[in-house]
Amino acid sequence: METTPNTDATGGRHDGLVEAIAATGDRPAFAELFEHFAPRLKAYLMRLGSDASTAEEVVQEVMLTVWRKAASFDRRQASAGTWIFTIARNRRIDRLRRERRPEFDPNDPALVPEGPADADRTVWAGQIEGRVRAAIESLPPEQSDLIRRAYFEDQSHREIAETSGLPLGTVKSRIRLAMQRLRERIDDLG
Repeated sequence: METTPNTDATGGRHDGLVEAIAATGDRPAFAELFEHFAPRLKAYLMRLGSDASTAEEVVQEVMLTVWRKAASFDRRQASAGTWIFTIARNRRIDRLRRERRPEFDPNDPALVPEGPADADRTVWAGQIEGRVRAAIESLPPEQSDLIRRAYFEDQSHREIAETSGLPLGTVKSRIRLAMQRLRERIDDLG
């Protein structure tokens, strides 16, 4: 578990500096806070495993957050040092999450759609589809209806039984029989 470094005895002074930033946008107060906390934050982040440049970037983000969010500081909840180091810890965690879950790359080969299909494959697929449809049409109506429901409407056997009023076993046996007949009729397509 990460621990936030202890702040020194000037914590009360730092609380006042953050409050001055919140109240009036006091630039000298911010400069003093920056001068005190920036090197300590960098050392803290580097102890947690950040390289020097990443630690410096996080310190800049943290201090910018201190400037922008100074009004949300409440000395009754935490000292300025604890508040600032908590911001640093959270920024570091945010960066780690972003690194583990990289930004969306629209050029990623896995996301690029396949090109158009070859003309001969398209024609061949169309011919097969036509033959399969003709084979389904040649089945007895109750079998072709069950095949359509099961394979084209994606209904489960149980759903077909419920909507058709047929027993589940009858639905299964008719689909099995229909599939055998279809295989016989389109066996040469392979």
